[in-house]
Amino acid sequence: MIVIRYLLEHPIRFNELLKVACDIDPKTLSRVLKYLTKELIVRREVLGAQPFTVRYALTDKGEQARPIMQSLKEWGEAWVLPEISAA
Repeated sequence: MIVIRYLLEHPIRFNELLKVACDIDPKTLSRVLKYLTKELIVRREVLGAQPFTVRYALTDKGEQARPIMQSLKEWGEAWVLPEISAA
């Protein structure tokens, strides 16, 4: 879910995603991206020649998660953030 959340903002390179994805292990991130690519949720784009730059973006299928993720964000803002603030 965290990968999809950041890809909803814009296409992103592996290392950028690694920096923002809450201490996810590089091997785990790679495995998640491969799975999402296989399921046609994420598109892997190779840009340029040597050294290769790889960027990941959501496919149309992946974009369909946008309303679901927006609902989760709204729920979290309504129910989770107030509890954290009160603690």
